[in-house]
Amino acid sequence: MTTIQTGRHIPDRLTSPFSRALKSWEALLLIVAVAIFVLNSLASPYFLDPWNLSDATFNFTEKAMIAFAMAILIIAGDIDLSVGAIIALASTMMGVAMTLGAPTPVLVLLGLGTGLACGAFNGLLVARLGLPAIVVTIGTMSLFRGISYIVLGDGAFTGYPASFAWFGQGYVFWVITVEMVIFALAALGFGILLHRTNFGRMAYAIGNNATAARFSGIRVGRVRFILFLLTGLMSGVAAICLTSRLGSTRPSIAFGFELEVVTIVVLGGVAILGGSGSITGVVLAALVMGLVTFGLGLLNVPGIVMSIVVGALLIAVIALPRLWAMLRRG
Repeated sequence: MTTIQTGRHIPDRLTSPFSRALKSWEALLLIVAVAIFVLNSLASPYFLDPWNLSDATFNFTEKAMIAFAMAILIIAGDIDLSVGAIIALASTMMGVAMTLGAPTPVLVLLGLGTGLACGAFNGLLVARLGLPAIVVTIGTMSLFRGISYIVLGDGAFTGYPASFAWFGQGYVFWVITVEMVIFALAALGFGILLHRTNFGRMAYAIGNNATAARFSGIRVGRVRFILFLLTGLMSGVAAICLTSRLGSTRPSIAFGFELEVVTIVVLGGVAILGGSGSITGVVLAALVMGLVTFGLGLLNVPGIVMSIVVGALLIAVIALPRLWAMLRRG
């Protein structure tokens, strides 16, 4: 009797969800975060202090707020490199209003409105005129920050109301900061938007094949415009928190934020070319970035070295999957 052998092994049972979760990028990030936490606790006796851990959240919360919106934007195949400049312009507008005696609610609305206006401007150029997102947002990055330099020059706005400081310096309970609460709410909201709504499914479809998505009845331009609006809005939220925490506005505020935001998104497993990714991964990546920078800070590592680490992480995360695929093919 002849036995026919096939080249494919079919398991008796399908892989369990738990097994798939253990093999996911998010599981790897969780392991890395735990490892960094343990190493930091061994490297510095001050790391495990609850108030120090609370301060560590400031290293990532403002950037992560933007990263949640940026993640969906990149999943849809676009990118916004003007987010740091939007923060600078929103902070400048709030500073101008503060000098005119505007109360805290007006400052908050102005920060959010400036972010939305900048996002709408980017969205119109990309979604309506069909210009490349990376070119448009590099241009608006210079434009928005240039306006801040024109208004402020080498000066700064200081003397914000005490009530305004609550957003960036306030605590909700014990060591739980207001920024951490905003971060958690934003993670929950964007997680539901991406993974539990038709809008999120449309973002995935556009990122995989925008032409096919258009022929499937998806209003691609409208979705892309809304995503730029969301990114601008979250940049406005970050501007309120950062300005409140620093207590001042300078034209150089949030300089380099765009690199760190993109690093968090890509480190979180979002494909830089679009089509895949998750908010859970972005949350874990933000924690990893925060733990790394805070740990280096406790060890008195210079800021330029931290910048090198962030750049190296970005290159490594993009390159490693490609290298792994090449090795497997080899």
